[in-house]
Amino acid sequence: MWRAIALSFALLLLAAASRQETIGVQNCTDNFRKDAKAFSRSMTQLCAAVQQIDPADSQSIEHAKGKLKSARLAYKRIAFFLDYFFFTSSRIYNRPPKNEIEEPHLEYAAPTGLQYIEALLFENPEKHQEEIVRQCRFLHTAAEDLPALLYNFKATDAQILESVRIELVRVMTLSITGFDAPLLKSGLQEAFVSLQTIDAVLKPYMTHSDSDTVRKLLASCEASLYKSDSFDNFDRLSFLTRHALPLQESLGQMIREMGLEVNQKGILNYNAKNIFSPDAFAKSAFDGIENPQAALNKLGEKLFFETRLSSDGSRSCASCHNPALYFTDGLPKSIGVHPGQLTRRNAPTLLYSTFQHAQFWDGRAGTLEEQIRLVIRDSVEMNGQPAEVIRKLVKERQYRRLLRRAFPRRKVLDDTIIYKAIASYVRTLQPFSSDFDKYMAGDKTALTERQVNGFNLFMGKGQCGTCHFVPLFNGLVPPAYALTEFEILGTTAGGDLLKPRADPDQGRFETRPTPYYRGAFKTPTVRNAAVSAPYMHNGAFANLETVMEFYDKGGGSGLGLDIPYQTLPAAPLNLSDEEKNDIIGFLQSLTDRL
Repeated sequence: MWRAIALSFALLLLAAASRQETIGVQNCTDNFRKDAKAFSRSMTQLCAAVQQIDPADSQSIEHAKGKLKSARLAYKRIAFFLDYFFFTSSRIYNRPPKNEIEEPHLEYAAPTGLQYIEALLFENPEKHQEEIVRQCRFLHTAAEDLPALLYNFKATDAQILESVRIELVRVMTLSITGFDAPLLKSGLQEAFVSLQTIDAVLKPYMTHSDSDTVRKLLASCEASLYKSDSFDNFDRLSFLTRHALPLQESLGQMIREMGLEVNQKGILNYNAKNIFSPDAFAKSAFDGIENPQAALNKLGEKLFFETRLSSDGSRSCASCHNPALYFTDGLPKSIGVHPGQLTRRNAPTLLYSTFQHAQFWDGRAGTLEEQIRLVIRDSVEMNGQPAEVIRKLVKERQYRRLLRRAFPRRKVLDDTIIYKAIASYVRTLQPFSSDFDKYMAGDKTALTERQVNGFNLFMGKGQCGTCHFVPLFNGLVPPAYALTEFEILGTTAGGDLLKPRADPDQGRFETRPTPYYRGAFKTPTVRNAAVSAPYMHNGAFANLETVMEFYDKGGGSGLGLDIPYQTLPAAPLNLSDEEKNDIIGFLQSLTDRL
């Protein structure tokens, strides 16, 4: 009897819970339904405009570009919702305008969506008109079906709020850089629309909480963007520090106070003050280790300098990654274990190397442990026999003590402990102690006026921030930070840009043989770039001036080389010498104090 009563009571509670109303889910879905219809209408207008393009009438082309911009703005009102709840479906609307590789089977998805239409429309609308029309019709048909996604749709308030806070990160890291629309240069308007949408979604929540600060900061963010006179001249650093980052902090506090915090993506640390805080990423996001052991780090540091890991006892990890040289060696290509033999590629800094999902220039290792294993065993680099080395080390008192502390329950010690220990040490190499970091933490005297201008150029006109994403300034793609990018730049074989020669290195193609990876390399961090010359995968550029000139000219294709699948836009940036120097000045502000 009592069991029956308990069961009935449980069922009543369950029924009550199912009837419990949410705060803002209905408002959000109503907005999505309305905005999806508006996006569909904008696609109708875009279809009509591209069909009316007349090559002899430049106004018809400009009209089509205007309708594309309108479609992009309409899409931005639904993008956050699609990306969070229907990511797979969202991919057709706003994918990068290049063939994307789906690993590990090397299947590729042909370019599609608004970014692809932009590329075709600006490149040669007459030549590509048929494809542009086809793309527009496809997107229009798909847009008409968007409301159907809400059939049996269920979400929680916590999920809605997480989708909004991720959209704010997208605004700060992608929209204001022009990542989605580098040719239209509509990024600031798109950021404005995104913030308006955030405002509309948050309204029910702000009536349930003490949210005056959130409301005011949203208004100040929108006002800052609305007042901007041009994409190139926008003060992005002021926007971030005075408006967007305080909004991120206040929004997070509001969500926590409401008890509606959820982290389904798992990489961002929502307890961090903002995206530029040293603890912005979850500790376990890249290695699966929540609390790394100090003893393991100490063992790893000693092994990092252990020359016996090489076959002749002459080389250690520190030989190519010298702490005094910001964990590089200052050479175009490193010296191998055999006399007179060089490694194939430049040794990049190990600082911040934990914050990526692929290791090596070509990304052939998925973890730091795997990278270390391959380096030690590589016949050119160290040619080591780690299993033999560990048997020797356990006989020494100092190593026995370190090993016992790091692996107290491990009875069998094999070579894997070497990789784990060194990787654990390398993961500690994330100082976040540069002048830029001090500025973002509140010290407004840490940067010069020219460095501030350099950051704004880096994130705007220079388009550097569309590949070197904040806050790490590497190829870790926001806002989910779940993907490490590889780019085909057409890097030359040497530093002479007047007589450029193609570099023969095939990059990622060697381990992932698809033509869209030929010459593709991982985007490294430019933190500490000012003190880690020479540059690029082959060490071809001796100084930052050459690097800036290479990018300003449009990479290999812009220099006249035949790079069929170059992902870097070949159009020149038209930066002045002063602007290039200001960007270099900003890069100098990214130098850590070690």
